[in-house]
Amino acid sequence: MAGTWCGWCCIVGEVRDALAQARLEAQAANAELLERWEEINLLYSIGDILGRTLDLSDAARTILAAISDTVGAGRGGIFVYEESSGLLRPLTAQGVDAKLVAPVAVDDASSLVARTYRARHAMLESSVPGDTSDLALRRGPVLAVPVMWKSPQDGPVALGVVLLSDKRSDMGFTASDEKLVSAIAAQIGTAIQIEGLVRASVAQQRLAHEMQLAHELQMRLLPATTVVSPEASCAARVAPAQSVGGDFYHLFRLADGRTGVLIGDVSSHGYQAALIMALTMSAMAIHAQATVDPAVAVQALYASLADELRQTEMFLSLCYVVVDPAARRVCYTNTGHPHAFIVTADGTVQRLDATDPPLGLGGDAPHSAVLPWTPGSDLLVLFTDGISDARDDAGVALGEARVLDVVRARRHDAPARVVDGVFSLLEGHMSGMAPADDQAIVVLRS
Repeated sequence: MAGTWCGWCCIVGEVRDALAQARLEAQAANAELLERWEEINLLYSIGDILGRTLDLSDAARTILAAISDTVGAGRGGIFVYEESSGLLRPLTAQGVDAKLVAPVAVDDASSLVARTYRARHAMLESSVPGDTSDLALRRGPVLAVPVMWKSPQDGPVALGVVLLSDKRSDMGFTASDEKLVSAIAAQIGTAIQIEGLVRASVAQQRLAHEMQLAHELQMRLLPATTVVSPEASCAARVAPAQSVGGDFYHLFRLADGRTGVLIGDVSSHGYQAALIMALTMSAMAIHAQATVDPAVAVQALYASLADELRQTEMFLSLCYVVVDPAARRVCYTNTGHPHAFIVTADGTVQRLDATDPPLGLGGDAPHSAVLPWTPGSDLLVLFTDGISDARDDAGVALGEARVLDVVRARRHDAPARVVDGVFSLLEGHMSGMAPADDQAIVVLRS
């Protein structure tokens, strides 16, 4: 009987021990499940935060607080690489005054942040070197994880670093902590790229809008060809290569039935070229009315533009022609503009040769030259090299001769028909290709 009782006692003890062990294992499993649940919930929460914001700076504070709370870190920071300066700049900090956290040079040998960024893998340190540049964020064991993004072209790219320290438990940071923070860092990396793409897209849209507005303003600055009527019949067209270009023309009704015609080509494109163009047109509107001598007008124009041309390192080729039907002549100043012609009724082409170098390249005071003019039949034809240099899909330039062939063929037509013919030639030659340079032409009969 005693033996049976002892046997039962042994069985009960074994069962009790087994139940106790099972309870401990269940508690451990529950604790691990809870920990995994917290990690999964954190990942989803961070994904939601990043998905709802385009300002990573605001989201970073919330993300770092959530990471620190989950892994039990009292201090931390998120650093993002700034390519222009070569620095890892703190995006946000936890547990310390953010003003105490300085940017870190990528090549800083004492910085765990910099070393992690360069190594592109997580690093753990248990001690704090006295000369580290990360000192403000470090207390006790430190975990640093690179913020990575997998580029389709270049493979893994390091974008920053997440650093955590001041672990609340005595265990230090675990492999599980490292895995969790690495997963979150990957989400941050994707968010950084998305933010950069969005900012670039917004900036591009803003730039396109501003360029379009500038283009519209530029087109409004160009005069209507009717301003020289009835003394002259004129047609003109400008097709900028970009939204804002550097080719332009201007027209002036002058005293005693004279007509002033200006065409110019600024040595660049974009905003600065448009500024030079606007300054030229506004200044020439004043100087052209003050004198009928082209050289005097161009000299006054250069005095108005000299500082701006010097500061922008640009130059300006132009041809300014004063047509005087009563005197049966044209007087002109040509500062390096190659495509300026008189086409007579019999098809003869007379080039208006350069009298001076382009404005902005030095030289003496401008000179003028005189050519004969037959009123009512001669054509003044001025165009920029964007027309003659226009290339087809094989890279072959249109050439000046083909442009002049069209002008000669239509020399008895109205100036508008001549301009239409030149642009029809251009369109056929370029076959829908975008022009590489601005294109401008002015045709006048007086």
